[in-house]
Formats: sequence, structure tokens, C-alpha cells
Amino acid sequence: MRVAYFTHSLESCWNHGNAHFLRGVLDELIERGHDVRVFEPEDAWSRANLVADHGEAGLRAYRDAYPRLDSCRYAADADPAELADGADLVIVHEWNAHDLVAALGRARAGGASYLLLFHDTHHRAVSAPEEMEAYDLDAYDGVLAFGETLSEVYRARGWGNRVWTWHEAADLRRFHPPEKEEAREGLVWIGNWGDGERTQELQDFLFGPARSAGLPLDVYGVRYPEEAREILNTYGVRYHGWAANAAAPDIFARHLATVHVPRRYYATILPGIPTIRVFEALACGIPLVSAPWEDSEKLFRPGEDYLVARSGEEMTRHLTRLREDPSLRQVVAASGLETILARHTCAHRVDELLEIVSSLSSCMDRNTIVAGEPA
Repeated sequence: MRVAYFTHSLESCWNHGNAHFLRGVLDELIERGHDVRVFEPEDAWSRANLVADHGEAGLRAYRDAYPRLDSCRYAADADPAELADGADLVIVHEWNAHDLVAALGRARAGGASYLLLFHDTHHRAVSAPEEMEAYDLDAYDGVLAFGETLSEVYRARGWGNRVWTWHEAADLRRFHPPEKEEAREGLVWIGNWGDGERTQELQDFLFGPARSAGLPLDVYGVRYPEEAREILNTYGVRYHGWAANAAAPDIFARHLATVHVPRRYYATILPGIPTIRVFEALACGIPLVSAPWEDSEKLFRPGEDYLVARSGEEMTRHLTRLREDPSLRQVVAASGLETILARHTCAHRVDELLEIVSSLSSCMDRNTIVAGEPA
């Protein structure tokens, strides 16, 4: 099968967490023999910021970790329909220009032979509905939404059975427990500041409890304004700035535990959608404690795969127990890894994607696509 994916950036994960899952899924498709082509704008904001901060060397970790992946950087005046020509399946991520989304839809309506799917991995459908409604999806064959509550938003807008819940997952070729255990110490959190979406939550469920539990805290991420760094200094947090996603497994391997602090929309309006870091951390075999978050889709086993803190005081107690009890750390980490291996790998998601393609091609009598078989 020939697959074309239009993304904001494959090369950069600077404030672009969707690149994590995308890399793993596309690499899995290539592993199975499919022809994968990726397109990203030459002026991608994420890539520009990464290069501005770290130079071209900032792209090296991705290229070293994913030697089979490559992308075409297209100019602003490029015709996306020409780029997609010859594909059997075209997937368009929601972090793309409205004009590009519309152009691919027009080509589909005009007789393009590919299946066309929209991939939504953000809360803007509820936090900025006017932005999402401006996308022209009339000719799209379906929507891939990264959580059931987001799928419900699309169903309410008339998509019916043409929207599928397609969760993110862990790339096991890169995210796995360390081959050799080394000394671990302290707590780690890898995440961006969040545009004010979890400022208080980070203080209540991460910075404060880490200090109270006597655990040194290392934080990695970008877009920390001066006021954020002042908060980190107040709590004695060690801030390291951006870390390439490919470096995350080694970072996890040096620490006793990590914490999940969901953005406010995923704890309230769109419950049940975990950050990609939950999948990746559990795959790496590090114990995790979650701030209030409802696993409404039963993706995990709360209390077993990770510990749940309903207050800052409970978070402190959990972190203290993990600091003092190696056997508890081992049990929680093993349980989380077990669930990832059973349900939440990029291989699982590729299986799901191929089933979706198969169902669509059967309904539409699109015999040029045989899901699960390389072209």
C-alpha cells in the first residue's frame, strides 16, 4: 500500500508531541513493507524553533533513531494534490494549513483514487471550535480521533460511523526498559509548560509534592517563560530545557519515577485521552503517578499500571512510598509495561489502521487497496 502522510513536521518534536507517535507508526508501516511518504511544510514552526535553539545538530537524534524515515519539505506554493498523486491512502494531520486540507479534499472530490483521512490529535475541537470548523472536510472519507470523547464531538457533527478512535501508543523499538539497570534517583517530568493549561496543577501535583517527598526533580521541555522558570526556582526544580524524544528512554532510566499531569482540557472536557508520555513512560518501565485524570476508556488499570493521586497530599504520599519501597516500584512498573505490551504499541495501532482502511475500501469497492498487504 502507498501511504502519504501530511504532517506539521516529522523531523522536529519541539513542542510537537504528535511527532512521537507518527514516527513509530510510519516506521512500523515501513517494517511491514508499505511504501510511506511524508510531507511537511518547509517553514514548519516546530522545526524552525528547534533549529533556532540547537542548530541542525538538534535534528540528529531523530535521524539517528529513525534511519528509515524521511520527509519531503514542500514550498508554500506546492500543489498538495500533486504530492499525493499515486497514493492509496492519504492521512492529513490537524496541525496543517486550512488551504492544504481543502486542496486535498477538492482533489478527492474530483476523482482522486486515494482514501483520505483527517487525523485529529488536539483539544481544539472543543477549546477552539471555530478553528476546527474552518477546515473543509466535506470530501474526506473519515476522521481518526485520538480519543473517544473527541470522536463523539465529530459524531455530533454528523460524521456518524466515519470517525474512528485511534489512540496514540508506544514505539517499542525505541521505548523499552533499559537493557541494564543502573542507579536511579529522583523524579523526572518531560513536558512543555502548557500555555497556562496546567500551571497550577504542576505546582499542586508535581513541584510541591516532589519537594515534600524529598525527591530531587528534573524537568525537560520547552516554552517555559521567565515566570515559569521563577516558579521552578522557587521549588528547587532542575530545568534542562528541550530534550529530543529519542533521548527520553535514557532519561527515564536514570530516575525512580515520573508523573502524569494532564492539560486541563484532558482532565475535564475531553477525559480519557492520555498524553503520549504515559504510553512512552510505561513502555520504559518507570513507575508513574497520575494527577486527577479519568481513564474513561479503560485503557489502563488505574492503581496497578500507575498510581492515582486525587490531591497534592496523596501525590506526596505516593511519591514517598515509591522512594522508600523498591518492591512497589518494581510491581507498578511491571504492571504498566504489561498493559503496554498487550494493548498499546505502534504495531497495535497499525493493525487498527489497516482494519479501518479495509472496511472503507470494502464499503467503497476500492479494490486498489488491500489492507495489510504491501503494494
